[in-house]
Amino acid sequence: MGGLVSKLVVVSAGPATSIQDRGRFGTQRYGLPPSGAMDFLSLAVANSLVANARDSAAIEIGPLGAVFTVRDGAIRIALSGAMRPIDLAGNALPLNQSFVFAEGETLKLGPARGGVFSYLAVEGGIAGEPMFGSLSVNARSGIGSPYPRNLREGDMIVVGAASRAEHEQQIDIPEAPKGPIRVVMGPQDDEFGDARKLFFESEWVISAMSDRMGYRLEGPKIAHSNGHNIVSDGTVDGSIQVPGSGQPIVLMKDRGTTGGYPKIATVISADLGSFAQLPAGSKIRFAEISMKAAQDELRRFSAFLGSLSSRMRAAGSSNLNLEELQKANVAGAAVSAIDNST
Repeated sequence: MGGLVSKLVVVSAGPATSIQDRGRFGTQRYGLPPSGAMDFLSLAVANSLVANARDSAAIEIGPLGAVFTVRDGAIRIALSGAMRPIDLAGNALPLNQSFVFAEGETLKLGPARGGVFSYLAVEGGIAGEPMFGSLSVNARSGIGSPYPRNLREGDMIVVGAASRAEHEQQIDIPEAPKGPIRVVMGPQDDEFGDARKLFFESEWVISAMSDRMGYRLEGPKIAHSNGHNIVSDGTVDGSIQVPGSGQPIVLMKDRGTTGGYPKIATVISADLGSFAQLPAGSKIRFAEISMKAAQDELRRFSAFLGSLSSRMRAAGSSNLNLEELQKANVAGAAVSAIDNST
């Protein structure tokens, strides 16, 4: 990390607060999962607002919130992801906007509302020693940097100091579309026979026993045609395993790299971040799409990520075209309160 640095101090943090970036790749051959942000779009938005690379490391904050202070100079921050109360030095702040966090101030992030994960990005990034090309924490494996575990009280993170920006940035992100979570079938959907129809016709509930390793689903029992054990093979983010209980598990960022349960389907990459933001108790359904459709959705998602910089504007500004607004008949069919002829 070049240039001036400051320190972000953890006053308190919920149990699911950790450093995450895009994740590490090329290590699954060693049994090490990619880890990384559960919702990459929100990570990319937060980083873009403070002029970092989209895949830079940020603090992933789980459903219970966190409190921070700053030492050794001001920093510039942005928060994106799940809605939650944001209080900086007694002032309520919005999501998806950059702010200067001055030395001695306190940032309080409340519990998530209607989502799970938020991402706190700092201009200039987070200092750490990459492990296999990533700072991402995998607490079960004890790897990641600057701390190979979830964050806790007293941790001090070296970060970039705030630059002299002309103005802060904000961005408007459309809400994720409502509807079923899209999947492609397999690779072992032939192990389920008629239970495939039950999988799609049923409503599933995300269990409170879910975490970064996997989201457990509660619903009808999905029966196996030939038993629930297979020769262990590779998994990917979004693989939907069905163990002997018949209750599916959607594998997430800290998943095992191989597994011995049949996988009925796989959540498409473009939907995985939205799925990760569903809190325990959420009711969902699944919809099958083709491999080509899944690839097209991923291309659209990648194009949207590429458009983030063009969607930003100065904080407090408007996207309205004032010249066109002046020409428009915004009053519509106006009438006079004192002229009965209008």
